[in-house]
Amino acid sequence: MRTSRKGSVEMPAFVRQLVKETEKKMSSFFKGSRGGGAAEGEKPGEGEKEEVIPSPYLDRPVLDKLAEEGCARWGLTYALGSMQGWRANMEDYHNCVPQLGGEFADWSFFAVFDGHAGSSVAQHCSQHLLGHILATGGIGPEDDPERVRGALVEGFLHTDKHLHSVARREGWERGGTTVTASLISPYYIYFANCGDSRAMLCRSGQVCFSTEDHKPYNPLEKERIESAGGSVSLQRINGSLAVSRALGDFSYKGAENRSPVQQMVSPEPEVFVVERSPADEFLVLACDGVWDTISNEELCAFIHNRLSVCTDLRDVCTQVIDLCLYKGSLDNISIILLCFPGAPQLSAEALHQEAELDDLLESKVAEIYDELCARGEEPDLLSVLTVLASTVIPGLPPGGGIQSKRNCIISAYYQQREMHGPSVPNGGS
Repeated sequence: MRTSRKGSVEMPAFVRQLVKETEKKMSSFFKGSRGGGAAEGEKPGEGEKEEVIPSPYLDRPVLDKLAEEGCARWGLTYALGSMQGWRANMEDYHNCVPQLGGEFADWSFFAVFDGHAGSSVAQHCSQHLLGHILATGGIGPEDDPERVRGALVEGFLHTDKHLHSVARREGWERGGTTVTASLISPYYIYFANCGDSRAMLCRSGQVCFSTEDHKPYNPLEKERIESAGGSVSLQRINGSLAVSRALGDFSYKGAENRSPVQQMVSPEPEVFVVERSPADEFLVLACDGVWDTISNEELCAFIHNRLSVCTDLRDVCTQVIDLCLYKGSLDNISIILLCFPGAPQLSAEALHQEAELDDLLESKVAEIYDELCARGEEPDLLSVLTVLASTVIPGLPPGGGIQSKRNCIISAYYQQREMHGPSVPNGGS
C-alpha cells in the first residue's frame, strides 16, 4: 500500500546563526554581480540611469526545507528533501510515485526537475511527463527493456512537443528544465537523464552506476550544437545556457530542417537499463545543486554511513542538503533517496561511534573556545570553525568530513556561549 508524508522542515536557529555570521562576506560577492549598465565599451549618456540587472542570488539563503517520505508494498522506501538556498527563486520540482497502480503496482517512478529561466516549465513537466511516458503503450507486464527504453525516449519527446504549444501560449519560450528520472520494475532499474541533474545507484557499498551530465562542451554535444548553428563559449551554448539537453528552451530549438533531437538543445534523454540485484542498497536522484559540491563516491559513502545511524530517510536527505550548503552550493538543492530492501540498517556499533564523535567534537569546541578567550581573542563562531577545520578529527563520516558535523559543532559553540555568559565580547553575533 502506498503511503507518504509531506511537510516543511524549518532549519534550527543555530544553523541560521551560522549563515548570519557568513552572509556579509557572501553578500558582498553577490552584490558585486548585480552591476548593470551599458554594454561593454559603451558609456551611459548624461543623466541616463544604468540598467540594474537583478541578481540570481539572495543576500541570505532560504533554509526552510520541503520533506516527503513514503514506501511501496514491494519493499521500497523513499524520502525527498529540497531547499531554495541562495537562489532568488525556487525552480526545482519533483515527482514521486512509489506505485504506478493497477497491473503495475510493483513499478515505481521518481524524477527531479531542475528548472532554469523560471519554474513554469519544471512544474509543468513534473505534472505531465509520466503520463506521456505511459501513454506510449511501451510499458507492459512483460517488462521488455527495449520497449521500455523506447517508451521513455518517446515520452520525453511527446512531453516537449506538447510543452511547445503551451509555452507559446503562456510565454515560456525562454524557460526550460533538466530531468533525471528512474522507472523501477520488478526486474530492472531504468534511468532517463536529460541535462545535468544526475542519478546514482549504490550496490554493496559502492557506486554501481551513474548517469552522465549533458554539458555543451562534451564532444558529441558540441558537435550537435555547432551543426545546428550554435556555438560553445564560456562552456555554454552561445555563451548563455549551461546544459545541452533539456525540455523547453525553445529559443534554442529553431534550426530549420533539423529534427527535435538535432537542435542545439535536445529533449532526448539518455536511457540506461540496470538489472536489479539483491545487493542494491539505494538510489539517488538529485539536481546539480548537489553534484556541484560532492562526487558520486563521496555521496555514496556518506549516505551509506548515515543509514547506519539514522532511521528517518528525511533526516538523511536533510543532512545531505546541509552538507552541500556548507560545502558552498549556491543553487537550489533537491534530492530523492530511494532505499531497497538491501540498504544498510541501523547499527548499534555505528550509533556508539557517532555518540563518541559528538562527544569529541563538543570537547574540542570547548577547548578552542577557552584557548581563544585565554588569548584575549574574540571566540566568534567562524574563529572556532576555522581552528577546528585544521584539527585532525578521527571518525568523521566518510564522504562528509568536518562539514557534515557542522550542526553538532554549532550547537556545542552556543552551549559554550551560554556557559560563559555575556562577558564574552560580541560572541560572534
